[in-house]
Amino acid sequence: MWPFLAGSTLRCALLGVFLISVFSAFLFDRGLRSTMLAQKQPNFLIIVADDLGFSDTSPYGGEINTPNLQRLADEGIRMTDFHTAASCSPTRAMLLSGTDSHIAGLGCMAEKIRKAPEIFENKPGYEGYLNYRVAAVGEILQDAGYFTLMSGKWHLGLEKELGPYARGFTKVLSFLPGGGNHFNHEPQLYGLKEQPSAIFKGDGLWMRHGEFINGSTDLPKNFYSTNTFTDYFLDFLEARTTEERAQPFFGYLPFTAPHWPLQAPQEVVQKYRGKYDDGPVALRDRRLKSLVEKGLVPADVDPAPLQMPKTKPWGELSEEEKLKSSRAMEVYAAMVELIDVNIGRVRTYLEKTGELDNTFIVFMSDNGAEGQLLEALPVLAGFTVEDIVKKYYDNSLDNIGNHNSFVWYGPQWAGAATAPSRGTKSHTTEGGIHCPCIVRFPPLLRQGGLVTNTLTTVMDIVPTILDLAGLEHPAPSFRGREVVPVRGKSWRPILEQPNNQSIRIYGDTDVVGWEQLGIAAVRVGDFKALFIPPPKGSGKWELYDLSKDLGEVHDLAESHPEKLQEMLHHYETYFQETGMFDSHTMYHEALKQGKGINHNSHISGLRQGLALLQEILLSAIKGVWDEIFKKEP
Repeated sequence: MWPFLAGSTLRCALLGVFLISVFSAFLFDRGLRSTMLAQKQPNFLIIVADDLGFSDTSPYGGEINTPNLQRLADEGIRMTDFHTAASCSPTRAMLLSGTDSHIAGLGCMAEKIRKAPEIFENKPGYEGYLNYRVAAVGEILQDAGYFTLMSGKWHLGLEKELGPYARGFTKVLSFLPGGGNHFNHEPQLYGLKEQPSAIFKGDGLWMRHGEFINGSTDLPKNFYSTNTFTDYFLDFLEARTTEERAQPFFGYLPFTAPHWPLQAPQEVVQKYRGKYDDGPVALRDRRLKSLVEKGLVPADVDPAPLQMPKTKPWGELSEEEKLKSSRAMEVYAAMVELIDVNIGRVRTYLEKTGELDNTFIVFMSDNGAEGQLLEALPVLAGFTVEDIVKKYYDNSLDNIGNHNSFVWYGPQWAGAATAPSRGTKSHTTEGGIHCPCIVRFPPLLRQGGLVTNTLTTVMDIVPTILDLAGLEHPAPSFRGREVVPVRGKSWRPILEQPNNQSIRIYGDTDVVGWEQLGIAAVRVGDFKALFIPPPKGSGKWELYDLSKDLGEVHDLAESHPEKLQEMLHHYETYFQETGMFDSHTMYHEALKQGKGINHNSHISGLRQGLALLQEILLSAIKGVWDEIFKKEP
């Protein structure tokens, strides 16, 4: 075989020694790489659904087809007392910082701040973006040698220096605002001479890595938000260099679904045709029964009544109204299913690369289901959302869910999704802040199908990640700036002893609070005090024992005045520790004065509506901007 060795015993012997040495080195290298893999820090994958209801998915009692989430739950642990902020960006600030939104920059949502900016000037924690007082988890892990990637919704700043690339993500595809068309179909932009991005006080809407891109020309033609975000996420992982593959990774996959507008491919929508024809009350009853059967809520739970503000009961709707309403819910279900399909794609990839079981996975929603009615909200002088939707979209029955439709499903379907809790997104009632959360991490969770009912919060994710990675939080100094410590707590005790229901992450004296423009709550142990200002609430503090009243239907404020006073002292502690101020009265007074002084000014009316319009109808504002802008003197 090797002529140069022919007739040479010595050379044969030398070859044997050489081959043995090579083989031994090969085995040593394999053993070394196996040891390195075993010692490698865990990967982290955080997946966020946008406005997903508590009971939408099958692990939480829902009928929507979500087998991949069910598998995560069967292999991990479901949390039944996990809490977020009441709305999108404050939750995301807490998620990435590990501290309260009033400290991290989202004491009030940017969309609201822009309506009365003078109220929030020079108020730390009210910048309207993820501020630099916090060390973002991507930054910390990036400095610790992690490969960091993000694909999806940001909603934490619209300028380059505030985007995900600047806050610790090496590979990025990001939609910066709070919501948009899921097919990237923006007919209002056609023919515009001037891009309307200036009204968002930023430099653009889309970023790839550290640069802005053109959403019209630089994204795939077959764009669908959930699919495309996952495509990029997997491409970033697949394109890792040898050096990057040796690094642990931190992946952040925040979908824009199922946030309005409700849109999904018709072949998926068809699967749910007729499933919701009996209306939201019937759906709520089915979901509650399933939640009880799964042991996720007590059998004797007293659910909150289904709230129907400015809507009619199902039985009073016309047949056409019922068809359109149930069709919107069918589209919503299809959006949730596609989230699950794409989670399955990520799982399959991690299984293929052998990284799955060393990856700490969290799936969560950013707040409760969205129950707001959008059509009657004034967004420009003389215009409502309904007016603008009629001008640019086709919401006929057969077109609902397509790229050129724009629908939402309203408070009754949202109430079915948050049951047994009261209220929906934007409220500090449990329906707005009590969310699904599934965790999978085999190195600590030695069994699956587990449920924990201990109080946890979105602020806990950063300290949990740092704990599992063996890292210390860098406070008080990071990258040359002063940073605050985390307020959340590590979930390690739950992960190590998941069957021990006596474990508490938050003790009987730990204070957890919520507040956005006066809508407030505070929780210590099982007790919760709640304040909803008029016109949405009574303007009085309410008191509930959540160990007995998940629906917040039995107010104990009058029967337990001492307990209420104790809770108000706890709220004062929260108020002082987070640096908030009483913005509610000042904010609404500023809006009233602004309207009174400038009621004849069309441009003033426009400026007052810009921020709300971004929150309510991103696409619509693009369509009318050029026309209005030309009239500005």
